[in-house]
Amino acid sequence: MQTDQVLSHLKKHGQLLDLEIASATGIALSQVRKSLADLTTRGEISQCSVTHFKGGKRVEGFQCRISGYVPPVAPGRKAGPSKSVSSD
Repeated sequence: MQTDQVLSHLKKHGQLLDLEIASATGIALSQVRKSLADLTTRGEISQCSVTHFKGGKRVEGFQCRISGYVPPVAPGRKAGPSKSVSSD
């Protein structure tokens, strides 16, 4: 099933354009767009229409990501709450 393959690719790689999904998975762009439409109606992904320009040519597509996905916290030190200094 191509819908499952598209969904697992999005889960693995995060936010992607439909063109990127099609080239990475080897699925035809029309089939990727049908799978994305199905996943959107099921509420599993969020998608928005995007227009960008490459070499002066207009390229339209869909940018997609998993619905409700919150990326993991980046590794490394985090700023903690600052300690208030009380003067006695």
